[in-house]
Amino acid sequence: MPSPPLIKLIYGALLLLAIDAAISLSLVSSMVSFLHHRGGAWFAVAYPPGSSFNLAGHPANLIVNQGHTSNGASGTALVLVGFGGVLALWLEHRSRTKLGKSSPAFYIWGVTTVLSCLLTLTALVYTFVVTAQTAGQAIDLAVASRNSAPAHYPDDSWTPENWYDAVLGLPLTDDADRDAIARALRLMRGWRFNLIPLFVLGFVLGALVVLEVLSGRKPRGRYGKTASGDVYAGGAKQEA
Repeated sequence: MPSPPLIKLIYGALLLLAIDAAISLSLVSSMVSFLHHRGGAWFAVAYPPGSSFNLAGHPANLIVNQGHTSNGASGTALVLVGFGGVLALWLEHRSRTKLGKSSPAFYIWGVTTVLSCLLTLTALVYTFVVTAQTAGQAIDLAVASRNSAPAHYPDDSWTPENWYDAVLGLPLTDDADRDAIARALRLMRGWRFNLIPLFVLGFVLGALVVLEVLSGRKPRGRYGKTASGDVYAGGAKQEA
């Protein structure tokens, strides 16, 4: 039978992971929504002095693969691990109660949990590395203002977070734009740093599932008596 303390911990970790994965998905979705909303628009920038130009909402070289990877990791954690875990644990309880052995679904879910944790780790490392690699860049106003029509900034490669951080450093003419960018930046940074607890929770859940699988495979002795009164435990003869 399953170990009650471990099962309770698994359910607790599973719940926390599903909640955090849902938060991560919502944060990534908010970033994508802002990119679509502002990507086709522009920001009015006061440059040169006494004049202004319109800067396109996103640069020509925008890096978004880290967002796709994080979205996949969060979706896997929520759907396959979270929702799938509820079904796998129910089947495991039913199988062990009726058949005295683990359900194949529990083993499949256990492997999925470990793979999901590795995917989250990949998203975490990739996102932080690519953000660090493109950090500290600045928008050259002389380059950005060359075209009278809103043009995508051509220099460098940018993550959404670093791009809008650089845009905030420009002399924007509209305070509403500045406020909108600041709110979006907080969500983007929240999404990036939320990958840390998402990985930690996935790792804890994976470790608990592995421990539960190992505890379920330990041999359990059967006690019985022979006609002579000898007691047997797991095949070993004991003194009566």
